[in-house]
Amino acid sequence: MLLTITITLSALVFINLLLLKFSCKKVVNKKQEKNPVILKPKNIEQDLETLAPTGS
Repeated sequence: MLLTITITLSALVFINLLLLKFSCKKVVNKKQEKNPVILKPKNIEQDLETLAPTGS
């Protein structure tokens, strides 16, 4: 019985490793030729104008 459990678990681990190996997507290292996106800082004064008065 112990031998059956050991063989079953070993087979399950082996199948799991095979599935893991063949299901992973291959990562290809490509050089990025795109220019990086530069975000412009937001003007804080514009945000203050859009705030509603609180009355306090």
